[in-house]
Amino acid sequence: MRTAGSDPNLAQACATVDDALQGRAPRPQVTTFFDQATFTASHVVRDPGSDACAIIDSVLDFDMASGRTAQHSAQRLLDFVHDAGLRVEWLLETHAHADHLSAAPLLQERLGGRLAIGRHITTVQETFGTIFNADARFARGGSQFDRLIADGETFRIGGLQATALHVPGHTPACMAYVIGDAVFPGDTLFMPDYGTARCDFPGGSARTLYRSIRRLLSLPGQGRVFLCHDYKAPGRDHYAWESTIEAERSGNIHVHEGVDEEAFVQMREQRDATLSMPRLILPSVQVNMRGGHLPEPEDNGARYLKLPLDLL
Repeated sequence: MRTAGSDPNLAQACATVDDALQGRAPRPQVTTFFDQATFTASHVVRDPGSDACAIIDSVLDFDMASGRTAQHSAQRLLDFVHDAGLRVEWLLETHAHADHLSAAPLLQERLGGRLAIGRHITTVQETFGTIFNADARFARGGSQFDRLIADGETFRIGGLQATALHVPGHTPACMAYVIGDAVFPGDTLFMPDYGTARCDFPGGSARTLYRSIRRLLSLPGQGRVFLCHDYKAPGRDHYAWESTIEAERSGNIHVHEGVDEEAFVQMREQRDATLSMPRLILPSVQVNMRGGHLPEPEDNGARYLKLPLDLL
């Protein structure tokens, strides 16, 4: 396992958390909106000293049976930002989600801000561009995004310091955003009583996920963790999306301290073999690999999503 001392990008992320915890830098205000249809938590991260904010992992409603999109989830974010008088500087995606469509382009059109994702999105675009046999209009170099973020890159949201960490395993392109004392790991981690993300999508790896998680769990224990999904663990009667690094480190049922790499890989691969494909994976990935933009209209003016047969 890499430690902060041997990993300069992790050391920078640790410093980001420590500075906020020790009062040397502002702590973000986080407001979460939960979309029960996709079990997705979208987060608005605000600089307490200004009107600057970022929106992480937004949702565009999609009905699979009719093929219709809707803006109910996005409207909640729009209303909140407007009512609070906030200025959106960033629309951050932790990865190309397989369980919901991103509303980032809609929000960007209405609110502004720069759309960003990890730089390894190009690997996902190449893989799924081939799977969906995307035509030449689909660019595979990440140009749908305003910024492709590398491991260890820093950026600001008003007065907030943010550090990005590449945490592959669930997908090759997963990023965690460390903003002040708050950590946004995407699908890499779930609530301690629910565990960890699956790794059986193209480019996924349980072994890589274990190492990414151990990296995150090296952050300061008081760091707040804001998760992207919750599915209610057995025995829990409410949805939850906020944890801490220490709670994950000591209590995550899949990867707490004492669980070694081989045991995790065996558990994760056996569990993944029993899981069905996510309900919205086919529309979600086709849209999200385009930065949330819908496919270009065809010559009749309509947009189409593909359904590959006997391929996945």
